[in-house]
Amino acid sequence: MTPSRDISRLLEIMAALRTPETGCPWDLEQDFASIAPYTVEEAYEVADAIERNDLHDLRDELGDLLLQVVFHSRMAEEQGAFVFGDVVQAITEKLIRRHPHVFGNAQDLSPETVKILWADIKAEERRLKAERLGAEPAQAASSALDGVPRNMPALARAEKLQSKAARVGFDWTNTADVIAKIREELTEVEEALTAADKSAVREEIGDLVFAVANLARHVGVDPEAATHATNAKFTSRFNYIERHIDRTGKTMANASLGDMEMLWEEAKQLAKGSQA
Repeated sequence: MTPSRDISRLLEIMAALRTPETGCPWDLEQDFASIAPYTVEEAYEVADAIERNDLHDLRDELGDLLLQVVFHSRMAEEQGAFVFGDVVQAITEKLIRRHPHVFGNAQDLSPETVKILWADIKAEERRLKAERLGAEPAQAASSALDGVPRNMPALARAEKLQSKAARVGFDWTNTADVIAKIREELTEVEEALTAADKSAVREEIGDLVFAVANLARHVGVDPEAATHATNAKFTSRFNYIERHIDRTGKTMANASLGDMEMLWEEAKQLAKGSQA
């Protein structure tokens, strides 16, 4: 088996890996559920390569992500459900159907009209899907919030739900209102803490985070990306503290909080200096 630029070779390799008795034992024992976490992980690694602007790594990570599609398709083929070609046909049909302003008769549309048309087409797709699944009319009724995967990262899902609600007019009219809502939610967190009500604390913190995600959306910031950047910043500054504590012969466990806070500020100032 030799490498190739042709997708058919990748399909052949996947088939060989899944061939009973002669294939790979690990690949053979997998199913859709066991592979799903790897699929999500590979998507994150693609995003990471893009963030690092590493196009060589992006090529490799896109290959890993493509492998996930091929893997799922192969397992579906073994069950007689569909094959890889069906996946390709489904997405090409969808792209053509959702872009009548490019591939159909709806020409010279404004960006705003395109968004409305896109929403109408997706609503019709949801209706047909519900019909195919045999849903009752009441169940088939579409919601403005349909189409947001439940297993998306929570912040990203919050932003997506808020955006969909906003399209039908359910939204704050200005940023000041959102900030007021954040203050209100913070007060409710404090009240729940005072009452020592763990369940209420959990709920109110969720409301607070949801409100902050709403603020991010209002000012054009992706809350998931913003939190990702903050995680990276925290990691960098904490690593700085660890390195400097280690040089003093101490450990993090016996270093004072004051020492760590001083080093945190050093890391913060160094980062600001490098950005100047």
